Amino acid sequence: MSVTEIPERSGTAFRLARGQTLTVIDPRGEQVADLLAFNADDLDEVISSGRTLDYAETIYLTTGHILYSNRSQPMLEIVADDVGRHDFLLTPCSYDTFHHFYPTLTPHRGCFGNLAAALEPYGIVPDRIPTAFNCFMNVPIDAETGKLRVLPPISKAGDRIVFRATMELVIGLTACSAPDSNGGTFKPIHYMIGSDE
Repeated sequence: MSVTEIPERSGTAFRLARGQTLTVIDPRGEQVADLLAFNADDLDEVISSGRTLDYAETIYLTTGHILYSNRSQPMLEIVADDVGRHDFLLTPCSYDTFHHFYPTLTPHRGCFGNLAAALEPYGIVPDRIPTAFNCFMNVPIDAETGKLRVLPPISKAGDRIVFRATMELVIGLTACSAPDSNGGTFKPIHYMIGSDE
């Protein structure tokens, strides 16, 4: 399998056939990748944080868990995971979130803008973009108060997570643009697409 690089603070989109694997790699460590999935044959069916967390009964998704659609259909199965800590609660960063969380920094279109641009050729408009599965993002939750924190990822250089598609998909994937999510630095993300099984 050949490796494709997503440069820092950018995104891409591509088709993933049923049965193919998608390996998302953090080549330098502590870098988040926002992942979206749409049913390639019906774009109204999209990855769903709510359905997935409901069925998994945990917010810590890892090997053996399935990412479900808004129609309760399996979209992606996690078949391997070096990290075991990812986020499926927080929205892709955007101009608006930059203004909110980083008012002293130059705003960036963030993962939301990068995903919108990458998915536009597939007929996916910005209002269709849901909560992403944030590979490698470290969001601990206080058990008493419910308070969320965004800490640097625990992923190390070369760590990866591997998904298997359970339907024909359009995938959106980024190298995240938010400072806190990535330990204060911005790095590329690598990915590989494997053959049908």
